[in-house]
Order: sequence, then structure tokens, then C-alpha cells
Amino acid sequence: MKFTKSKRASAPAAAVTQLRGDRGYPFGSLRSFIPLSQHEYRLYQSMREALPVLDAAIGKLVRLTGGFHAECAQGQAQLAAFLRTVPCGRGQRGIHSFLAAYLDSLLLYGRAIGEMVVTDRRFSALCWGDVTTVQIEEGSSPLDVAICAPDENGAIRPLPYQHLLLLTTLNPEPANPYGVSLLRSMPFLADILMKIYQTVGVNWEHAGNVRYAVVCKPSGDSMERSAAAGHAEAIAEEWAAAMQDSKNGVVRDFVAVGDVSVKVIGSDGQILDSEIPVRQLLEQLVAKTGLPPFLLGLNWSSTERMSRQQADLLTSELWAIRRAVEPALERICELWLRLNGYGCTPHIVWDDICLQDLVEEAHAALYRAQAQQLESSKE
Repeated sequence: MKFTKSKRASAPAAAVTQLRGDRGYPFGSLRSFIPLSQHEYRLYQSMREALPVLDAAIGKLVRLTGGFHAECAQGQAQLAAFLRTVPCGRGQRGIHSFLAAYLDSLLLYGRAIGEMVVTDRRFSALCWGDVTTVQIEEGSSPLDVAICAPDENGAIRPLPYQHLLLLTTLNPEPANPYGVSLLRSMPFLADILMKIYQTVGVNWEHAGNVRYAVVCKPSGDSMERSAAAGHAEAIAEEWAAAMQDSKNGVVRDFVAVGDVSVKVIGSDGQILDSEIPVRQLLEQLVAKTGLPPFLLGLNWSSTERMSRQQADLLTSELWAIRRAVEPALERICELWLRLNGYGCTPHIVWDDICLQDLVEEAHAALYRAQAQQLESSKE
């Protein structure tokens, strides 16, 4: 798929200032969402920064995916040592550091890219790349795909060593070779949720900064009404002095003569209850991640726990993520074996997802053994 620039009509002259825009809403990109745009990654970055529950969901999925080890007929110990100590950039070492960053990019952007660094016929490093700076160009065949990036002149060109690049897409679509982000279908709900949070913050800022209205009502006496301005000024000075002393920890009474009342401005206004709408929005967002709510700190029920059905569904989600990145891991192991003179084929063996699986498997093995023992005793 080649990217061409479309001709745009000349825009009319701006009628308002262009240098000073409205910056009242901190996450404005959530409102200008266009599906499958080239700058969609900026939207997902804003959503992750704005909503901690989405950041926690991606981190949980990365950690729950777990680790792996490679099995092969030859050189398995040497391959394990390489995977444990391979430099990955950014001060990281080991294939699991690379896998964590690779999965993070895959879930956030729907695609992940990496590079196998070979120097003097030696596998020297393994690095992950920034998917926001690369593009995919399809050739005459759907299997002919080239990864492109800007050169020193800014032109988009295919990278020279395509066989050393790793590319993984999450749930790719026929018209979208870049994959689908985990956060797709969330921007509309995330925008509403951010509006609620911003409104709650503004309301509490006004409610927390208490302001008083001191009202002095003069009597019907003409002399007192003529001196009302002087009385108001004296009351204002005394009230300001009393408030200043209270800031310094000094208790001071306010004494006034006449019909004087003190009220809190805005005390009659009620702050809207946001618990129910916020929960409804969070339920939709959490359902897209596939994680149980309590794993993200959302304890909506005091007796909430993970059921067997939820555990099975979560396990299937994690295995789908594993199947997506497994080809890239096999390519890494296969290249190291070939560069070191081994002709065998590596096999990726994933760790068990959780201890609960081990317990269930042990119980199943025990039940099978007991059944076989009963059958043999009957014979």
C-alpha cells in the first residue's frame, strides 16, 4: 500500500487568532477522533495518560502473558544463555525485557516492531522500535510487505535489511495492515468519562475554596442608613482580619453590631452524583480489556472473585496474545541457531499462566489416577 498526498483546496483566511487557542480541556485529541487515521497513536497515548485504568490494563496483560523458554534439538543451553543475556537497548538485557516492550507496543498501537542486530555474523543485540515512525508498503503480492521509514532527507523508503526486522500486528484487517489497538472503540466513552472527571474536579475546586457573603441589613433609621457604607467598610476590615488570623492558627471572634448574617457562597448547590455513570462507563472499558474488574482495583462487590468461567476467558485472551508474538520469537531463536551452525528448528514453550492452572491440572491427574485404580481393582 503506497501513501500518496492528496491535493487540498486553498483554505480561507482565518477570522480568529491562530496563536492563542482554547487550552481548557487537557486531552483535546479525544474529541477530534477519526477512526483509522495516520495519527491515531496520539489519541491512544492521550487515553492512556488520562485514564489510569487503561494504563493498568495494558500493564496487567503484559505481565499476565508470562515468560517462555525455547526448546531445540541442538544448542539448547547456549540458546537459553543468549536469550537470558542479549542486550535490548535502553539499559535492558534479556529476551523478557524485549518481550515486555514488544507486547506493550502491540496492545497500545495494534502493532510492534523490532530489529535483530547482527555484526560480523554474530547476533549481538535485539532492539524494539518506535512504530509511530514506520509505514508498511505492500507489493504486487499480499505476502510482499516492506517496512519503510524516513531517510536522512525525510523521504519514506524501505529499510535496507528487511530480513532482520520483526513486525507483529494485532488482529489485522483486510483494509488495515497495521493491526487494531486494544483501545479501539474506547475514545467516545473515554471522552465522556474525562468530561465527568473534569467537571467533578472543577466543582470540588469551587466547593473546597469556601467563600463567604457577609450581609449587613440596616434598620429603618435614616441616620443608620446614611452610615451604612461606613459600617460595611468596618465590617469588611474586621472580617478580613479575622480570616487572616485563622490562616495563622489564631482563633479570633468576629463581633458586629446590627443585623449581620454570614453565609457560604454556593452552599445550596448540590454536586451531581457521578458514581453510577462513571461505573457504567468503566464497565464498558474494562469489558474491552478482557480483565476482571477487581484486577484493576475496581471492587464493585465485597465478595467479588474470579470464577472458573472468568479464568477460562482470561486464559483464552492471553493465549491469543501469545500466538500473535510467537512467530517473532521463533524467528529470533532460529536466526541465532543458524548463525551458530545449528540446523534444528526451535520450539517456543510458554510458562503456565497462573498457579491456579497447576492446581487444576494436579487435581485432574489425581482423579484420572483414582479412576484407573478403581477400574483395575474391578478387573
